[in-house]
Amino acid sequence: MDNSQAQMTAFLTTYFIVLGVILLVSIAIKLFVWWKIFSKAGYSGALSLLLVFIPLAELVLLFYLALAEWPVLQELAALRRGPGFGGYPQQPPSGPGYPQPPVGPGYPSYPQQ
Repeated sequence: MDNSQAQMTAFLTTYFIVLGVILLVSIAIKLFVWWKIFSKAGYSGALSLLLVFIPLAELVLLFYLALAEWPVLQELAALRRGPGFGGYPQQPPSGPGYPQPPVGPGYPSYPQQ
């Protein structure tokens, strides 16, 4: 092997190593970002692994995230509907070992059962 072929081989080896490192870093960044998006939306962050291993999954999941009602929004809607619909309890627990809720202006009053 002459000198020019050795230089070309060294260049290509270095090129592919740098290219591989860039590819791995970009995949890691993509996984991190999608993991955070899924976690904040109320889904499992592990769904972001689908984006790396299944082609076209990113496009499908992007549309799904845009059009579906997120679990965190479902929980917020249930809390806003009030008691009896999966919202806050009507009255805080009372009895020995539980602190008594404050009473007076500016504090919510709970109906007596």
